[in-house]
Amino acid sequence: MTSKIFINEDFLLETKAARKLYHEYAESMPIIDYHCHLPAEDIATDRTFESITHVWLGGDHYKWRAMRTCGINEKYITGDASDEEKFKAWATVVPKLIRNPLYHWTHLELKRIFGIDELLNPDTAPNIYRQCNELLRQKVFSTRSILERFRVEALCTTNFPTEDLKHHKTIRDTHCKTMVLPCFRPDKALNADCPKEFNDLVDSLERLTNLSINSFESFIESLWKRHQFFHENGCRISDYGIETVYSANWTQDEVNKAFTHVRSGHPLEGETLLKFRSAVLYELLLMDYEQGWVQQLHLGAMRNNNSKMMTLLGPDSGYDSIGDFEQGTPLVRLLDKLEKSGHLGKTIIYCLNPRDNDLIASIIGCFQDGITPGKIQMGSAWWFNDHKDGMTKQIEALSSIGVLSTFVGMLTDSRSFLSYPRHEYFRRILCNILGKEMTSGELPEDYEHIGSIVQDICYFNAKRYFQLHEAYNTIKK
Repeated sequence: MTSKIFINEDFLLETKAARKLYHEYAESMPIIDYHCHLPAEDIATDRTFESITHVWLGGDHYKWRAMRTCGINEKYITGDASDEEKFKAWATVVPKLIRNPLYHWTHLELKRIFGIDELLNPDTAPNIYRQCNELLRQKVFSTRSILERFRVEALCTTNFPTEDLKHHKTIRDTHCKTMVLPCFRPDKALNADCPKEFNDLVDSLERLTNLSINSFESFIESLWKRHQFFHENGCRISDYGIETVYSANWTQDEVNKAFTHVRSGHPLEGETLLKFRSAVLYELLLMDYEQGWVQQLHLGAMRNNNSKMMTLLGPDSGYDSIGDFEQGTPLVRLLDKLEKSGHLGKTIIYCLNPRDNDLIASIIGCFQDGITPGKIQMGSAWWFNDHKDGMTKQIEALSSIGVLSTFVGMLTDSRSFLSYPRHEYFRRILCNILGKEMTSGELPEDYEHIGSIVQDICYFNAKRYFQLHEAYNTIKK
């Protein structure tokens, strides 16, 4: 009986007020997924999946980490085991994950996507595996159908500057009901400590832009050309995944010498690397401002900590962690420099270390312009924080120090088409927080007012802030 009622209509909603806010105001709101890692090719081809293992476990380093922790051999995670064997291995892990968000997400996804109320465990795994696979092969479970089912009105993929964006054009030309736009992710332009990766990027930029890139200036010119290409294809958002903001002072002579050094195959290090990264990041943010884009700063990830497994599996395989980098001083220095020069655009700042929540919430208040509501945003609870406690702490920090009602809300940051119940998860948590305070008398029992704020956070703020609909209509003409 327990398995039948675990994910019920009032899941996570502890009060009558919370239930009213969720069911009458939040639940029906469309989704604007302004940051995800879904492959545009899968949407362009309207892919259907051979098995739930492909769509659920492939590339999901959240699940991989949990499986390793529970003693599952790598063969059943990223190795050559069959799809069914990998799924059954995952089913042995799920019952052990109580209080981990994966436990909630797993059962939310089974219920919302496949209509399955059973708890996943070794006994139920064979039937659930068979049932999910039968459904996934149907056209109503294709990528586009899943997006439509969850009312995903718009989504932004994550793309490197050298991508041709051909799949985005195919999506537009085939009249997909979800607006799919690219997001500009130029991290490799900052990685001058890795000469091969950096020089491969520069060589690609030369071919794409027909420029001879022999100086820092021509390097920036090539990035600008790609920035314009992305803009012409509807891009209105950039994204930077960096440990901390780079904001050292530099001279043109210093960065030109640094560029020549890395082009000759030698890594940049120390102060030279910091100055080069600071110059590149600043120039990129100037481009974002010039085009009227929203820029996202994802701060604080310590990546590829296990060098042995990095060699075996490569990046993004579950060996990253929260970092303890200094964030406040360099971030303020950069924002202030952009503000003084008149080039500070809409900015979202995500912090991976929850100790920095109050820091970020206080800094964004220093750079609002009195014109654009929530111009400088504290990003949603991200990665190691996108669980009940993490989302609550992010909402508490933003509410207490900033203005929650201007928040642009949740995103998936996911590679899986089955992850859209995470928006429901966030919405339930948001409504539960507000509903409890309405019940205790800390907020007025004014459903029209509080409900409208909930709807703004779930949908309308993002629609106004990113202006993706306007961008999409422009390129569709």
